[in-house]
Amino acid sequence: MAADARNQVTDDRDGRADHGTPPTAPPGDVRTVTYGEGFPPPADAPSPDADAQHAVYTAAPAPVPLPDAAGPREAVSRLRSHGCWYPSAGPDGTEAAFICDRGGVPQLWAGPVDGGEVRLLDSSPDPVTEVSWSPDGRWIAYTTAPGGGEHSRVLCVRPDGTGRRVLAGADPDSTAYLGCWAHDGSSLAVTVAAPAARPFDDGSGRRPPPEQVPGDGPPEAAPPPAGWTDRGGHATLLGSAVYDATTAAGTDTTRGGGGEPGEARTGATATGAGVRSDGGLSVYLIDPEGHASPVLLTTETHAATLRVCDLSRDGRFVLLRRGPRGRREAVVRRTDDSATTFALPVADGDPWIGRFSPDGGTLWLRSNVDREYAALVAVDLDALGVPFGRTVVAERQESDLELLALAHDGRTAVLAWNAQGASELELVETSPARHTARRPAPDATGPPRPLPLPHEVVTRVTGAGAGRLLLALSGSQRKPGVWWVHEGVSLLRTPWSSKDEDAVPPGRPPVRPVPLRLTARDGLPLSGWYYRAPGRPEGEPAPCVVHLHGGPEEQERPVFHPLYHELAGRGLDVFAPDVRGSSGHGRSFVDADLGAGRFAALDDVADCAAHAVTEGPADPTRLAVMGRSYGGYLTFASLVWHPALFRTGVAVCGMSDLLTFFAGTESWLAESAAHKYGHPERDRELLRALSPMSRVDELRAPVLAVHGEHDTNVPPQESWQFVRAARERGVAAELLTLRDEGHDFLRADNRRLFRRSAADWLERHLSR
Repeated sequence: MAADARNQVTDDRDGRADHGTPPTAPPGDVRTVTYGEGFPPPADAPSPDADAQHAVYTAAPAPVPLPDAAGPREAVSRLRSHGCWYPSAGPDGTEAAFICDRGGVPQLWAGPVDGGEVRLLDSSPDPVTEVSWSPDGRWIAYTTAPGGGEHSRVLCVRPDGTGRRVLAGADPDSTAYLGCWAHDGSSLAVTVAAPAARPFDDGSGRRPPPEQVPGDGPPEAAPPPAGWTDRGGHATLLGSAVYDATTAAGTDTTRGGGGEPGEARTGATATGAGVRSDGGLSVYLIDPEGHASPVLLTTETHAATLRVCDLSRDGRFVLLRRGPRGRREAVVRRTDDSATTFALPVADGDPWIGRFSPDGGTLWLRSNVDREYAALVAVDLDALGVPFGRTVVAERQESDLELLALAHDGRTAVLAWNAQGASELELVETSPARHTARRPAPDATGPPRPLPLPHEVVTRVTGAGAGRLLLALSGSQRKPGVWWVHEGVSLLRTPWSSKDEDAVPPGRPPVRPVPLRLTARDGLPLSGWYYRAPGRPEGEPAPCVVHLHGGPEEQERPVFHPLYHELAGRGLDVFAPDVRGSSGHGRSFVDADLGAGRFAALDDVADCAAHAVTEGPADPTRLAVMGRSYGGYLTFASLVWHPALFRTGVAVCGMSDLLTFFAGTESWLAESAAHKYGHPERDRELLRALSPMSRVDELRAPVLAVHGEHDTNVPPQESWQFVRAARERGVAAELLTLRDEGHDFLRADNRRLFRRSAADWLERHLSR
């Protein structure tokens, strides 16, 4: 297998066991949580109101000036085909800031939408993840991931590349997330996560030697950590899901045992909620000029997510998105007294869930409340922000409203619908409400106007001045690019986006996937996309890789996958299914894997592999399983639950033990994950039963594990312990650790190394 000085590969080609040591020494400073006592919380745990009173406030961030870094610091080797995504337009719509990897790493660029000359605004090697141009045009805010890891910081820079500074997250142990701008551009909303307690901090700043770090022993010996009160999410509004390992049923203490979610209640009492000293999310309004002190909007301890999606134009109301996965909600608060006036469940997916109308009288939301699929919901608000009406104004049968954006005037809504994996775009005009003397009236909407797309999937839509929109598009034949729409009619590719023909080398066109549909053994409809390797005679069985996406709430989309292109070029077919838990197929499908339902998801993998054989056609003797993140977990699990089905597997950033995963992951991610997988205290037996490490003795197939060294979402220990266990049992196993990467592989050289290493491994084990 390929390796270089910056990437570590361990190999067990002769199958000999390496007893007593992990396959590779843990690189970097891996966060490990010490277990202790203190669980469950005391009976007099504070109520939600007390929780707010005794919240751990994250210190207000102070801007940190940085040297100017516009333009290349050194000569870069430009990628032949690059991607451009996450556009944000200047106030007049003539220029856009965007993320582009033309220099080998996602960086911040800007330039005219109809011109080819673009400029690099930050040449640092830290990957950029989000971008937002201020409404007054003075600043461009963006989020970076220092060192490629999972901790992020918010920066801003002038459009000419000067004045670069860190607004929040300058401390290496802190994390900050981008929110929205005030409509006058005077301030930016930023979420700051309180840093977690350092379990081994004895005041010396040193970490203990690896042999003293817990995590190598049997996971069943470890109770939950001290202060770990309830990782089921923000129980104040949403409650927590309780799962019994002996049944597949779940009970939600707030929603009456799995019924349809209704309007969330404010001021409800949480059971067992407590304040952890090492957690909490705070939202500040920050003046990028530094003339005004940061203003605290809200703080929540024991929170999973907290993002400011919009501020009303008069500044009286703030729209927040919060809650764990599967239990997200929109919350409206007044800024003068911090009173919560409204809360409503919203769909997972894109975090930008809605906007206020220009007068603040209507709140437009992308919500699946009381529904199977997300729709456009209009909430009518009075002068105090209290709702007096709610209407579904746009919906589709069996299609989620995936993206919602409003043009700069606030009167043109852009709706992106997910139609079985592809996007369909509509423009809807809204008209101001006509108020009467007795009561206000809701805003009205006109008929939708479809906007044809040149490629299959829209990933982002944003306003770009009067009459213009910017769209980030992906397709099965192209790299991600940015297009601009004028007056809702003309749709033109920006000159700085790659051309379709540059996506792959000449003579190797991308494979267009074909949809496959099947029925799981319990009757649940499943589907996926099949990529047939070129050059093979029709009907001839082919080696096939069953590739499983992450999430699990992600969805396979008909877009260009460089990994799939690499595998098809090696003569390997790819079947990429959506097993239960995936998005895009309705809320019931997303929730079908909760708790003990995950055992059925493991059966789905086997059912999909069987369908690839009958309909692909795939060779039943040459099947492999592969996946990233949650798909990596499914890969580990499939190899031990179905040991005779797959010849080999490649697990990328996957969880091998759900108990050690909860112990090592970021606290805010654990808040969300407990709803999906189960609670690590009351559902301990279920999590143990679902963990691949509990069945590792069944492993027969060789396995390649791949992990980013700075991954704190799924710590590298999850791969180390599975590879070590495989080697101890005489099963060939390798571990590829990618340097300067976190949970997502963002650097071009590392992505190439990963693709080629995975393809080499799969070709070696499937082609003979």
